[in-house]
Amino acid sequence: MPKSRTKDDPSVKALAYSRFYGGKVGISPKVPVRSLQDFSIWYTPGVAAVSRAIAADPDLSFEYTGRWNTIAVISDGTRVLGLGDIGPEGALPVMEGKALIYNYLGGVNAYPLPIRAKDEDHLISVVRALEPSLGGVNLEDIESPICFEVLDTLTREMEIPVWHDDQQGTAGVVLAGLFNALELTGRRLRGTKIVLFGAGAANVAAARLLVKAGADPKDLVVLDSKGILQPERDDIDSLSLRNKWKYDLALSTNGERRSGGLKEALRDADVLVAAAGVGPNLVKKEEVREMSKDSIVFLLANPVPEMLPEDALAAGAAVVATGRSDYPNQVNNSLLFPAIFRGALDVRARRITDTMVISAAKELASFAKRKGISRRRILPSMVDWQVYPSVAATVGEAAVREGEARKKSSKDELLKTATEVIEHSRKTMDTLRKSGVIIEPPD
Repeated sequence: MPKSRTKDDPSVKALAYSRFYGGKVGISPKVPVRSLQDFSIWYTPGVAAVSRAIAADPDLSFEYTGRWNTIAVISDGTRVLGLGDIGPEGALPVMEGKALIYNYLGGVNAYPLPIRAKDEDHLISVVRALEPSLGGVNLEDIESPICFEVLDTLTREMEIPVWHDDQQGTAGVVLAGLFNALELTGRRLRGTKIVLFGAGAANVAAARLLVKAGADPKDLVVLDSKGILQPERDDIDSLSLRNKWKYDLALSTNGERRSGGLKEALRDADVLVAAAGVGPNLVKKEEVREMSKDSIVFLLANPVPEMLPEDALAAGAAVVATGRSDYPNQVNNSLLFPAIFRGALDVRARRITDTMVISAAKELASFAKRKGISRRRILPSMVDWQVYPSVAATVGEAAVREGEARKKSSKDELLKTATEVIEHSRKTMDTLRKSGVIIEPPD
């Protein structure tokens, strides 16, 4: 570890605390055990009646067991944070952290399950085999383009929601931030010229979601490591075979048929959404200066954005967002995924559609507006915990409207349920800390 790091450095604390606690999440009972007699209810012989009922109607597993509020956070460890392919064991601390956020912010029981899969078919097979135990699946940190095929296949074949946060979560929170950034700069989504720098999971999903939300695909320009996607690229034929998602974007976007690199793409563009890799020199001031007046720049790479926010502002950007909490306008998946699953689980949804994600993004943006937005605050922060039941109720209502819900509830009912479940999770944490069951970390 570098000598410059002190004991207050988050990396130092993460190592020390992880060893101290031996994991971030655990399993605790929900039911009372007052005497050994109670086991005759919770286990044999009483449990047989519950099993027979579920065998006759499998959907009762959502009512009689914890399945209704249980998801798995699954990764093959092939693209973890900015660390790359570090394997399922290396991914486990990240999946534990995700499970903790799900529980604290969304009241969701999430199990971290990195798995060793030899290929995408094996990964799909393992996830499908887990379906009877789960109310939903969060796919995480799977390399592109395999992640697209895995998500599409599982969404089509499973009867519980399957979500890939690197795709849908990032795209949803980008859309929410853009709604308010566009309003602050006097624009509408339709007619705005948007450059998506990077063609991995996040921006491929963002392009799809932007179009479904009303953007003109001809006004989008997408770049990968070889430049602007467009039909005349030398590698277009091979692209059609190895990455059909990028191939489709090459054909459907870039109405002006621009070619070249980022500077050519940004000429007169209104918005830059960069999800291209660790910076800070992937985007340069002179390239941002090519953009239109009062431009919007999202720099999503962590831990170091594609360019420093202060440089983007100096180059003329009006609104700048990053994925980091120490700069204004954090665009963070954690604002959406706990709430989206809370809403999906509360109606026993079969899947999470793009329409549900767009509804969540609009509610997230509206919540921020009710609190007051500015060029330095386009989204709520994770401490605004009331945003989670609000978004959850919107998602649940959208699922009912789309016919994806097993359980029909009104938005008011969903808001009440989500608030109670999330409050219970927060109170549980506070009670466990005050009682000393969860002890404070070492100095």
